[in-house]
Amino acid sequence: MNTSIRREKALGMVVACFMASQLVPCAIAQSTEPVPVQQATVSAADFQKLQDAVAKLSDQVQKLQQANSAQQQTHADDLDQIKRLQDQVGQTQQTAQDAEKKSTAVAQSQEQELQAPLDEATVNHNFQMLGDAEFQYIKADNQHGTFYQADFAPIFLYRAGDNILFEAGFDTTLQNNDGGGYSTTFNLSFAQMDYVINDYVTLAAGELLIPLGTYEQRSAGWLNKIPDDPLAVDALIPGSEIGAELQGAIPVGNDGKFFNYAVYGANGPSSTDNTADAGSLDLGGNVGARSDGINANLHPDPSGGGRLGFFVPFAKPHTDLEVGISGQTGEWDNSGNYNWSAGVFDAALHLGPNFELKGEYIKTSYGTDNMGEIRQDGWWVQGSYKLAGLPFDAPIIRNTELVARYDSLNDGMGTTTQRETAGMIYYFTNTFLFEGDYEFLNTNKSNPNQNPTGNLILQLSLGF
Repeated sequence: MNTSIRREKALGMVVACFMASQLVPCAIAQSTEPVPVQQATVSAADFQKLQDAVAKLSDQVQKLQQANSAQQQTHADDLDQIKRLQDQVGQTQQTAQDAEKKSTAVAQSQEQELQAPLDEATVNHNFQMLGDAEFQYIKADNQHGTFYQADFAPIFLYRAGDNILFEAGFDTTLQNNDGGGYSTTFNLSFAQMDYVINDYVTLAAGELLIPLGTYEQRSAGWLNKIPDDPLAVDALIPGSEIGAELQGAIPVGNDGKFFNYAVYGANGPSSTDNTADAGSLDLGGNVGARSDGINANLHPDPSGGGRLGFFVPFAKPHTDLEVGISGQTGEWDNSGNYNWSAGVFDAALHLGPNFELKGEYIKTSYGTDNMGEIRQDGWWVQGSYKLAGLPFDAPIIRNTELVARYDSLNDGMGTTTQRETAGMIYYFTNTFLFEGDYEFLNTNKSNPNQNPTGNLILQLSLGF
């Protein structure tokens, strides 16, 4: 066998051994033909080709190893992601189980609260006392000045549950008597139980503040910026009556507008002397029990009424308008022969945090035995401005508010009264204030020697 053939076979065996064992030496001696050592040499060119082939094979092996490592890392990342998803599913299931347990616990707790008596800590936590106190000095024309009265009017609030409320207001007054000396009066102003049916309806029952207008519910006491009430409110409409009421508010759109409403039934006015004569109308009577102990309404049928208001906020903060209309009608005399009816229009305007304008027009009528139909009416308008709106930084100016009111009353029996009031309020704090007012009173029956035409009223008020 010639030398070139043997050289090619030797080279082929070397390459085959490399491919099989990656350059692990193999026994070339296994060849069936003996190869002399001196004749198995490889040329430099062939050896260089062999080195190049080995280098290429090494690169390919390295790339395969890198690809395998990348695949293993991707697989590990996939396993981690699967584990995280499994953990999240487990947490979600645990959260759902916890929520179910809490819901069950709350339901059981509420059931236990309904069955178990309230403990002292719960009662104290759900109880509040609010109210106001006033101390008043009056100097009337043609009369001696006097420290006229001291008044304490607490309001008690109690929350018996998420939907059950109770509120009651009392008025205790110490004042001088016309004939000398003094007297102390204690009155129940209102007392009602409230049940919140849903976000739009609340049921109230008891001695209700009647929603004829808004003054009795929102402005009485220290909230009123003038020490005394408007003439028409005092003389023409009841402050409170025993009955039941549905009240609430319904939003209109998403910009703050809403309707507020109230529908009620109550015993209504009655007679002071069991007659149906003019002047015997009693707006504060008829609580459902007669003097002889019989539990009965003084007249055959109760009264019914209601109010509908509309509130509109404007774009600027603290600017809004509310208007409302209300009415009530029902029997008033003990025999049930005549009706008493009332209608009220109210409005309130705020132009920023410093200016307020509000008022009411009230019209009533009732039938009588001796004077036929008595028609009464009256109105009042009141404006106020806080000097904090002026560009001055002095505390005495910043804490002062100017107020004025005009009110009128026609009693339907020949007497008409007008009153102009001007005054100011100084705020020591938001709830502790000093009020000073002067009233000009004029009636078509006034006598300068008997009926004062002007009153100076000073009042110190505390709300709490």
